[in-house]
Amino acid sequence: MAECRTLFAQKLHDYGAAWRIMRPSSITDQIFIKANRIRSLETKGVSLVGEGIRPEFIGIVNYALIGLIQLELGYSDKADSMSAEEALACYDRHAEATLQLMLRKNHDYDEAWRSMRVSSYTDLILMKIFRTKQIESLEGGTLVSEGIDANYMDMMNYAVFGLIKLTFGEDGERLPQD
Repeated sequence: MAECRTLFAQKLHDYGAAWRIMRPSSITDQIFIKANRIRSLETKGVSLVGEGIRPEFIGIVNYALIGLIQLELGYSDKADSMSAEEALACYDRHAEATLQLMLRKNHDYDEAWRSMRVSSYTDLILMKIFRTKQIESLEGGTLVSEGIDANYMDMMNYAVFGLIKLTFGEDGERLPQD
């Protein structure tokens, strides 16, 4: 998460909070692009752009947090004056809430994620994206399902699990990075 936050802060420096103009549906599509690229790389085994899977998982983490911020604050119709400090405070608050959800689920599921493949996280993220798109089409009017925020949190946690596995492998040994 520190690596994800550092990149988010660097992009805030370079671009400001330009993402404040994005509607949640556009954020969902950005996450889809990243998850779809991961799946493509997993299937094809080669990248012609030269970037691997790891940066895409980082992007999913950061876009999921942006999505949570946008759900909380609403999107802006013009350039937003949110300061880097305000954006990082929102980022940290939602990251902590998502971590707490993950810890509760890890307790109940007995850390089953540790026995899963990275490709399964990718598929679960894609499934959550399609669920989110359906909820967006229903304008949030679900009967029994969790909301968009819960789906963003799950996507983020699956991406974090992917990053952990890509960093430490199956046996917990740190792996060389691409």
